[in-house]
Amino acid sequence: MMTSGRIPVFMPYIGIDTAKAATDALELGWLGMGSYVREFEEGLASYLGLKDRFVVAVNTGTSALHLALLLAGVRPGDEVITASFNNIGDFQAIRMAGGNPVFCDINEDDLGIDPEKAEELIGPRTKAIIAMDYAGIPCRLDELYGLAERKDLRVIHDAAHSLGTRYKGRLVGSFDDIATFSFDPVKIITCLDGGALVVNSEKEVERLHRYRLLGMDQSASQMYTNNRAWTYDVGEPGFRYHLANLHASIGVSQLRRLSEFVSSRQRACRLYARLLLGVEDIILPQSSFDGVAPFIFYVRVLGGRREELAATLKRQGIDTGIHWIPGHKFTFLRECRRGDLSATERVSEEVLTLPLHSYMEPSLVERIANSIIEFFKG
Repeated sequence: MMTSGRIPVFMPYIGIDTAKAATDALELGWLGMGSYVREFEEGLASYLGLKDRFVVAVNTGTSALHLALLLAGVRPGDEVITASFNNIGDFQAIRMAGGNPVFCDINEDDLGIDPEKAEELIGPRTKAIIAMDYAGIPCRLDELYGLAERKDLRVIHDAAHSLGTRYKGRLVGSFDDIATFSFDPVKIITCLDGGALVVNSEKEVERLHRYRLLGMDQSASQMYTNNRAWTYDVGEPGFRYHLANLHASIGVSQLRRLSEFVSSRQRACRLYARLLLGVEDIILPQSSFDGVAPFIFYVRVLGGRREELAATLKRQGIDTGIHWIPGHKFTFLRECRRGDLSATERVSEEVLTLPLHSYMEPSLVERIANSIIEFFKG
């Protein structure tokens, strides 16, 4: 990319290897769930170093969250505690399971759910807590798991932002209760669209295999050989959530580059942080990015100048984003139970996402940082 061109917030890396993987899958001629899905699941399990844990691939990260909530026992009328500062997909998945989101505040150091405030929100209908890692920076997982154990709750670790992140030396997804990942068009690795769950038992795997294929008890091992059975039973509700071979083949090619993607993004984030350090009117992520797989790089813009900065950068060919609008502000969810959201209210008015890509050229980071510095000097 030329430094004089427009810089998008997201720019997935699609190399010759990914293009060839897609062509190979199309030439195979089996376009549904098949051998590439098995290869993708095995590749993800290998990357995470799983022992006695299991990967099940699905068509989107939101589908993964929905099925995770069903595994956690969420039923109509149950409550799920989640940060209001979260993606709309989490809230919709809770509603899809019949549950109600309960909006919790965040910590300002990692922008993840606040365990102390989460405990205050636990009620008789609480069934689970969603722990989401913002921008790839892990939230306070030990405290959340301790809380869940004391209160007999399930924890769904939404790791859509944190594939490749380590928490106390362990890869996210290798130790959780239930972990979910997203491989949508802009994530660190993409399947075009896709998701996955990591669970603790073969019994949960069997349930997920039925859930993702309309409730059918089709043998996954048979479908992984690009075949299917024409006789089967359906014993429970199910969904059309399976991952297609084409998408899985793209994911396989991307997985092979994941370590490179992560290290290149770490370099870009560290350069951002070094160049912007000392700019008084912004707050930087409180991370060295060691062990962090950054999905986005954000700043918090103080003094009510976020929109002005975003407009200035846009005029200079630099796109920005806002992750996110809090859930309690949506019409659909404004009646949901909530606690004190003072940190959420503050952060959501300040946060601004800057461009971050795999293999991002240092000159692009410098151009963006210099534009921000000049904005505040003026």
